Parts: sequence; C-alpha cells; structure tokens
Amino acid sequence: MKKRYFTLQEANALVPWLDSVLREASSVREELTAEEQALDEVLRKTRSNGQRSLEKEIVQGRQRVESLTQQLRALVAQITNKGIIVRDLDRGLVDFPSLREGREVYLCWLWGEEEIAFWHEVDAGFAGRQPL
Repeated sequence: MKKRYFTLQEANALVPWLDSVLREASSVREELTAEEQALDEVLRKTRSNGQRSLEKEIVQGRQRVESLTQQLRALVAQITNKGIIVRDLDRGLVDFPSLREGREVYLCWLWGEEEIAFWHEVDAGFAGRQPL
C-alpha cells in the first residue's frame, strides 16, 4: 500500500472527525478501565476465598473487557486506515505524514487543539514540535 501524505488543509479537514473518534475512544477507554478494575476485584475475592460462585461473574467480566478492547481497536483502526499515525491514544496525539521542502515530516496534532499548528521531523517526536 502506498504511503499517504497529507497537506495541511487535508489534515485540518480531518480534525473535527478525529475529535469525535477520540472522544468515543476516551469513553470506551474509561469504561474498559472500570471493567478491568471490577474484574481484578472479583479475581482477588476468588483467590482469597476460593469462591467458585463467582465464575459466572468472571466470565462475564472477561467478555465485557474483550468487547471493549475490540471496540477500542476498531476506533484506532478507523484512524490508522486513513493513514494517520496514533502516537498516544490517551492524550490524543497523532501525526499526519506530510512533505515539507521535498522531505517527509509529520504534521502533529494533540487532542484539544483547534487545528494543526505544529510539525516535526520524522525522528524528532513531540518534543521536537515546531510551529508551522
């Protein structure tokens, strides 16, 4: 598959969509964290008491965790399938491959920013962000 390069205009046009997907991912992530904690608590009770009566609860908890994990993966896939690189899902940090003066760079966007206002070299990362 050929690598996609974004113009600043193309990348900025995707910001509202990205905001929506990241909002949904954040909600799923919060729910997943709560489910994982609940499952851990049930597993702790089982170990300490040897209670087999919690088996159904454990199976259901694992199913919920798996379902939410799949939802999260699907949301990330929606982003990456467009050619956008997800750097940090929790922070909503993404990079758009772009060309600047004939070389590959990344247009860098952090969830909450109104538009893309930074770029960085491919090997520089977030710390190397520079204003456009």
